[in-house]
Amino acid sequence: MGLSAINECINNNYHDTSNEVNEQHIIDMFRISKENQEFEEEAENVINKIIKDFLLSENANSSAELKEVINNFECSRIPNNPINLLDYLKLLNDNVIAHATHVSSPRFIGHMTSSLPYFMKIMGKLLVSLNQNLVKAETSKVFTPYERQSLAMMHRLIYNFPEEFYDKHIQDNNSTLGIITSGGTIANLTALWCARNACLPPEGDFKGVEKEGLYNALLHYNYTGAVIIGPETMHYSFDKAADMLGIGEKNLIRVHVDNNNHIDLAELESTILKCKAQKKLIIAIVGVAGATDSGSIDPINDMADVANSAGIHFHVDAAWGGALIFSEKYKYKLAGLEKADSVTIDGHKQLYLPMGIGMVFFKNNLLAGNIEKNAQYIIRAGSFDLGRRSVEGSRSGTSLYLHTALHVLGLKGYEVLINEGITKAYYMADSIRSRPEFELLSYPETNILVYRFIPEEFRMQVKAGQVSRSENNIIDKYNETLQRTQRKVGKFFNSRTKVKTSLYGRGVQVVAIRSVIANPLTMKADIDAVLEDIIRISKVIVKD
Repeated sequence: MGLSAINECINNNYHDTSNEVNEQHIIDMFRISKENQEFEEEAENVINKIIKDFLLSENANSSAELKEVINNFECSRIPNNPINLLDYLKLLNDNVIAHATHVSSPRFIGHMTSSLPYFMKIMGKLLVSLNQNLVKAETSKVFTPYERQSLAMMHRLIYNFPEEFYDKHIQDNNSTLGIITSGGTIANLTALWCARNACLPPEGDFKGVEKEGLYNALLHYNYTGAVIIGPETMHYSFDKAADMLGIGEKNLIRVHVDNNNHIDLAELESTILKCKAQKKLIIAIVGVAGATDSGSIDPINDMADVANSAGIHFHVDAAWGGALIFSEKYKYKLAGLEKADSVTIDGHKQLYLPMGIGMVFFKNNLLAGNIEKNAQYIIRAGSFDLGRRSVEGSRSGTSLYLHTALHVLGLKGYEVLINEGITKAYYMADSIRSRPEFELLSYPETNILVYRFIPEEFRMQVKAGQVSRSENNIIDKYNETLQRTQRKVGKFFNSRTKVKTSLYGRGVQVVAIRSVIANPLTMKADIDAVLEDIIRISKVIVKD
């Protein structure tokens, strides 16, 4: 069945007015009945086969062009009459699943989305069946304390407060140790929202920034403006946060990084002094633990000391690298994380949870009180409702995934996963170094690598460290073509980025191939195959 089948089916059904809809049949879709259970089992068998075939596919992606796929999803009509579920599953398999990105493929190593442990599919069905709403305890009576327990487990791993602290605060409705979000972007926004409101609290007749607005709050406290300071490697979610918090993107100050993509501490300190001299409120200093481009980790401990001595909120975006806290071997890379006022960790990255779960943690259990909102019909003041202190209102109980993984994998299980990913990244880095066709742009700190292919005519210059700007431009275009071609073929996938390198002078920016070695199913043979595929494609490009 071709890609146009969904459009054709919808169009035909839209014009089909020959039969009246059986109202009872629609209502019966919501019942637990023998007939529905039998049909559900039949449909589940179909879905299980679809899943199995998809996950066993060797390709990282379909070879269909995105434009071709888009052109076949242009019908905007809703069918008049219901479509049989089994018929719809056939359409779905042929037209959607066939072109879905195979992020669980061991040779899909270009992005931070990976394979999931088998039990997540089981827990996903349970979560949908329960359909809990974590905005309010009335719609999640047991999931509310269950989620708080999950967050406390992670909080303890980061901050390791005394036993009595957790005994007191784990289920205290006045305390917020962390907040589950839909991802790292909302987690970062939440942390900075808390920091902003804490900086501009009520005072006398002034009712605080949340009531009076940012402009009036800055006037009240005699500030000329507000800024957020962090490294050049800050995630683009901070641009969104600066916009949404009302300070504007131009007041997101990006400090230069060194040759290892670590923030320049001297420039950070001078930037703080400059902002204070200009009477600008520094809402927060941001450190990055696992930059999305290169996986680099800022000197968290030193940044924490700088922020604390200046009396500024220190937030660490550890969406990617935060999972290193599970590894006895590598958690030293996060030294000082426990000094951070807030920490973001993404569950759907290296905690291997399904898409749609991030989290933010607070050193001060009362900090999130600065963003509390209430309503009479829901999230009332003083209630146990989690929706009082979060950007999102109604949301699913995705903490089920977190709680399950923390128990079924455990500390040691996660340690195995983290150690394996970094060990394989080191293997890939050494393989790249040993091949004359490649140039490693920086040795990995985590399990993200940046490197590039070097056409034969430039290898002597690269070896001597004497590549001109014009030659780098040619190499850049060559790598762009390589990456696009590999993605189009679909058997393997690496992503592409631009990184600064000191190999040819300070601050030179080049196009890099980016590999993320996070999938536990990615073996050394897969890594070798990916590199060999790049070499094979390069020969085709030369011929063309």
